[in-house]
Amino acid sequence: MKAFVIEEGEGIDRLRPVDLPVPEPRRGEVVLRMRAASLNYRDLEIVRGNYHAGFTLPMVPLSDGVGEVAAVGEGVTRVKPGDRVATTFWQGWIAGDFEGIERAVPLGGPGPGVLAEYVRLDAEGVVAVPEHLTDAEAATLPCAALTAWTSLVAEGGIKAGDTVLVQGTGGVSVFALQFAVAAGARAIVTSSSDEKLERARALGAAGTVNYRTTPDWDAAVRDLTGGRGVDHVIEVGGPGTFARSLAAIRTGGQINVIGYLGGKATEINPMEILFRRARIRGIPVGSRDSFEAMNRAIAATGLRPVIDRSFPWTDARQALRHLEAAQHFGKVVLAF
Repeated sequence: MKAFVIEEGEGIDRLRPVDLPVPEPRRGEVVLRMRAASLNYRDLEIVRGNYHAGFTLPMVPLSDGVGEVAAVGEGVTRVKPGDRVATTFWQGWIAGDFEGIERAVPLGGPGPGVLAEYVRLDAEGVVAVPEHLTDAEAATLPCAALTAWTSLVAEGGIKAGDTVLVQGTGGVSVFALQFAVAAGARAIVTSSSDEKLERARALGAAGTVNYRTTPDWDAAVRDLTGGRGVDHVIEVGGPGTFARSLAAIRTGGQINVIGYLGGKATEINPMEILFRRARIRGIPVGSRDSFEAMNRAIAATGLRPVIDRSFPWTDARQALRHLEAAQHFGKVVLAF
């Protein structure tokens, strides 16, 4: 079968095509014939070699995908050949809190990823996807959608009338906007692009702020809430934006820390956290149970993921460069 592996080298070009044997399922395992995959910023960092952890090479990258069950091993009853399923990012995290699941392994580093024609997984590490979604749409769910869902619903307890600050218009952020709107909440979106902000308004954003033309965007966000501040923040900028996120929340508001696109180091005054009684949590994607709950909600509402661009899976390096350029709105996907 055809596959891509990360080898020694530098940058995106160290992702190279190879031929590998088609895997056979062992007891408790399934083999998927991949139909689509999607890219996350984590994948880009791993391929480039600047992720915070190193992995044994060569390694098949990418964690998110959807495929058809091609074969099942002995003892498998959750799925059958022909079923369409998505991968779970954390193989081994079925339910409950993240604490105490040391044996759970992420796909695409250190666990083998999905950038191959066939992928072998534990049968407990896949979920059925909503029938109304295309393969490309379903492939966007495992990380970006579930991270947004965990932030706002599973952990955040969002309710109608809440206000959500969504930073940017990447995969997690657009899903957060869609989930907020579906919950009857009021979403405020920041971006450096007026064109992207216009698209966010078309998806239901109640307010937008261009942080390039309005550097004090936290004050603008508070103005949009009548001075009260927001209930939830989807924090993707990391240390580079965290202080302004703190300034934008209401007393007792929540900040969900997801990424660090704005950098990895800064100084934060912990007294601001105290004064605002801020609730701050890191979001490690989510469990399989949460994934299935999210899929039920997506099926019930008819929500459709936003795809920026689709590439043939053999053009994975070109797709990663598109993601690297940071001009996308929503998700970048690969079609098999």
